[in-house]
Formats: sequence, C-alpha cells, structure tokens
Amino acid sequence: MSKAGGFAAPLGACLGDLMSPALAARGLGQASLVAHWPEIVGIAIAGYARPIQLQWPPRGAKRDPDEPNAPATLVLRIDGAFALEAQHAAATIVARVNAHLGWRCVARVAFRQGPLPAPPKRHVRGPRPSAQALTAARGLAAGIEDADLREALAALGARVIDRARG
Repeated sequence: MSKAGGFAAPLGACLGDLMSPALAARGLGQASLVAHWPEIVGIAIAGYARPIQLQWPPRGAKRDPDEPNAPATLVLRIDGAFALEAQHAAATIVARVNAHLGWRCVARVAFRQGPLPAPPKRHVRGPRPSAQALTAARGLAAGIEDADLREALAALGARVIDRARG
C-alpha cells in the first residue's frame, strides 16, 4: 500500500527498482533508456533496434584524474534486414540518447544482428456503438450514481447490444 492514498503503488513506479540491477550489469545505469526507447529514438528506429548494452572503455590505472571519462559505446540489437539503415541512423541515435541522458555519454553505436522480440500488440478498439444502442444502454444504466462508471457501463452495454443485433 502506498502512504498517500492507501492503495497499491502503480507497477511502473516499481519497475525502475526491479530493473536497475539487471540493467546495471549490462552497463545500462539508466532504466529510462530501455523503458522509454521508442520515445528517445523515435518509433521508426525503435522498430528495428533495441539497446542491449553500454560498453565503457576500460579504466586505466594511470589515468589522469583531471581528464574527463571516455564516452561509452551503445550496443544495439538490430533486425538484420535493417543493418544498413541502422548504420545511417547511428549519428541520430547517438545524439538522441545523449540528449536524453543530458551529457555526452555515448560516442558511437555498435550493432549486433539478431531477432528482436515482437512489439507488443496494440489494442484496437472496435467501431463506435450505434446511437440507438448507446441510447438504450444509457437508459439501462441510468440508476448508477457515479457518472464515470455510468458512462463506461453504458458504452460497454451499447457495444454488447450492437454485437447481439448482428
């Protein structure tokens, strides 16, 4: 239960804590890089490329402490058919990832060809219910006090009525 409202916290609020150790092992200290990948690079690039690792250069024992850290290489899993397109988009990917992270974290992109997991299926809503069915369903739901619940049940009822009519 959350402290604020007495209800369970949204799952999204816990994902960062759950994913962080696994992502850190792959050099991906920012869970948002994986969680918000389509928003960072755009739907077109996210359709054929996914981040799998950030490779940092080895830390030398004699490194100058005043020298800034060397940037990382972002390793992406790409669908083999899009290898050439991914190479052309590399500069865009680097720029967008660095803008998201807020610093010049990534200098280059490396690609590993392989199958990508299928994108999540998007729920497609059916056609809007007919005006007759919606009027009938609103009449049946008129006794419900909560306006949002009444309207949601009326919309559901209208779809059921339309489906039953054929």
